[in-house]
Amino acid sequence: MPNGRPSPPSVRVAAVQMVSKPSVNDNLRDAEALIAEAARAGAQLIALPEYFCLMGREIDKVVVRESEGKGPIQDFLSSTAARHGIWLVGGTVPLDSGDPNRVLNTSLVFDPRGVRIARYDKIHLFAFAKGDESYDEARTISPGKSVRTFSFTPSGGPSIKVGLSVCYDLRFPELYRSLGEPDLILVPSAFTATTGKAHWETLLRARAIENLCYVLAPAQGGKHENGRATFGHSMLIDPWGVIVASRDEGPGVVIGDIDLARIADVRASLPALAHRVLG
Repeated sequence: MPNGRPSPPSVRVAAVQMVSKPSVNDNLRDAEALIAEAARAGAQLIALPEYFCLMGREIDKVVVRESEGKGPIQDFLSSTAARHGIWLVGGTVPLDSGDPNRVLNTSLVFDPRGVRIARYDKIHLFAFAKGDESYDEARTISPGKSVRTFSFTPSGGPSIKVGLSVCYDLRFPELYRSLGEPDLILVPSAFTATTGKAHWETLLRARAIENLCYVLAPAQGGKHENGRATFGHSMLIDPWGVIVASRDEGPGVVIGDIDLARIADVRASLPALAHRVLG
């Protein structure tokens, strides 16, 4: 409390970076260790990457899909959040879509009691084809239809508004404009090494700058047993587009603080959100 003034409100958050395997049990064990590391470092909100629970064949996510509200992956997220007393964002979980051949790629948020407080189904489905590299998520995933935000109140601080998105959503700025001025945007991802090297950091910094908010992006980062190479570079970015913390490749955690005074200062000095004319 310098000069008798209270310190600016802030909250510690963490992005978990993984190199997920074809085994759900192995991935939950790895995720638990990394979540515990982030919790010991004081993170109150911890986010896992897309596909944290499984990176195998495309059909594998359909095989292990869960019904909403029950299943070993959702049980793990709930119990882990409660055990550590944290807000935990399960990057994505394969949920039943009603189509026997497809799942919903769903981000689930649990509070410190282990209660699920938010759900977002990935809207934009990744497709890419160049040379021998080809992906088409629509073969095994059904798209979501609605954007979603949630608010949480960290210990000792005011409420923080969080916008949810997943990976390929990052390329669609209109999604983020529709979130209504969040303080923090989450982007759990499994960007390919090819597209990540070209666009990952640029797009993340753009979303932070244009929305004048923090962006936390937990990613898959490395060479997976299924042969896929993901870019990694999980990071936390501030409202001015400055990278607060990052990790190149390999399993680990990225930890940093969200400073609400920083958001207010940037928005006051550059009131671009108030100057919007379209949309």
